[in-house]
Amino acid sequence: MSFGVGSGENDRGGGVLGEVLLRAAEGLGVALPEPDGRWGGMAVYVDEGLDRRVTVCPADEQRRTFWVDLQSDGRHLAGGCTADPAEVVRAAAAWTGGAGLQETKEQAPCIGFRPWALAHEREPLGAVELAWCLKLDGIHSPSMNRFPRVHALLAAAYAQPVLRRLVPVTSHFNLWFSTSTTARWDTTRVGPMIRPHDEGFYGVWDRAELLARFETPEEAVAHVVAILPEGIGPAR
Repeated sequence: MSFGVGSGENDRGGGVLGEVLLRAAEGLGVALPEPDGRWGGMAVYVDEGLDRRVTVCPADEQRRTFWVDLQSDGRHLAGGCTADPAEVVRAAAAWTGGAGLQETKEQAPCIGFRPWALAHEREPLGAVELAWCLKLDGIHSPSMNRFPRVHALLAAAYAQPVLRRLVPVTSHFNLWFSTSTTARWDTTRVGPMIRPHDEGFYGVWDRAELLARFETPEEAVAHVVAILPEGIGPAR
């Protein structure tokens, strides 16, 4: 397991965060390795053997609470906020030590996860279903929960069976779909793209051409479904 703390001239919180967590670990009798990397204002715990990662960052401007993110195989599975450094350390120690989601939550009650994550832990979900779960779950993470219109667009698309068979792809809040779980999207993209515009409408685009604009995400998604090629999917 390795531990990295970021601290730079413009980031006073990274160094302080590392010191706080190290003191908490000492108080709990948990041995943490010396910092081996710099990650901006975050503290990062990694177990390469289990391919698990815990990322800790300040959750507010005052840096009085911490957001804890648990990943496995590079995918976000759980997370939560707490003002207790000891709880952060217990979560990191449990997760990187091989504990399951429920066991980690018992050690750190701040940790939360969606039903799909627990199901995936018990029996891995298919690649397409997992891609949808990860996208939809973004609304529960601090970096994404400020964008409810993006989540509404994803939810509207997921409600369409034909789109649920494809892989959702997002970039800069735009949404489009792919017929492959592994290949580059630019060679497997199917149908137009949907963009939630700042003006409040949802635009359906074919590359640089605006095809139509709608007031609701459901209308935009329905338009995309109507012009998809027949017999599309499932993504492979």
